[in-house]
Amino acid sequence: MLSKRPDGYHEIETGIMEIPFYDILEITKSDTFEFIQSGINVDAVVEDNLCTRAFKLLQTHYDISNVRIHLRKQIPMGAGLGGGSSDAVAVLKSMIKLFELEATKDELINLSTQLGSDCPFFVDAGVQLASGRGEILKNISLNISPCFLVLINPGIHISTKEAYSSISCEKPLMRVEDILSQPMTTWRNRLVNDFEKSVLEEHPLIEDIKKELYELGAVYASMSGSGSTVFALFEEQVELTGSLEKNLIYASQIH
Repeated sequence: MLSKRPDGYHEIETGIMEIPFYDILEITKSDTFEFIQSGINVDAVVEDNLCTRAFKLLQTHYDISNVRIHLRKQIPMGAGLGGGSSDAVAVLKSMIKLFELEATKDELINLSTQLGSDCPFFVDAGVQLASGRGEILKNISLNISPCFLVLINPGIHISTKEAYSSISCEKPLMRVEDILSQPMTTWRNRLVNDFEKSVLEEHPLIEDIKKELYELGAVYASMSGSGSTVFALFEEQVELTGSLEKNLIYASQIH
């Protein structure tokens, strides 16, 4: 976290990587707007859901009919995994295709930015370096293949607002881009998630998970975004037991 901006946002520099861990969306044309949610319960009114907001935003820019949106939620809420943001951009993309709108990529990025600072990433996804308030993106490559990725979520909901309210801004010794250009074996003492200092103090269980992953041989482990999910990279597939196995939400080989 580099600094607090005059507009109230924070100046950041972070790496974001797309992984094949999804919510499921089904969108069809309808006479009236309808939003249906299944899977993991989302504790929010329909009007506040990012899928609804994405549809309403697009409707203010284009003459389109109502739709029926069914979201099957599989990515935990408040987990630092960008699930809601990815859903919002998926709605925009799907609506553009469904109604055959002549929207440019720049227009899609502009709409995404209005929904959330990390939403523009999901226009192209892949692996990118995000700066500014998250909307300035640059494609990068990571030297992490092959490795085994696991995501552990302890079921603690951490709002982005909560995480930002306690963060301290410090100038890093190395830029994130420079660290990520090095082998992942060098990341442990260099690549720091600035949210961890306050979040781990408030939720020591998250720190315990991170320590356990390192004890199992993780090359690198960190809280994802503002938490509460912890991700770990191993050089080979690892077998989890106990609370790690219980709270495992994703595991996959990265090639």
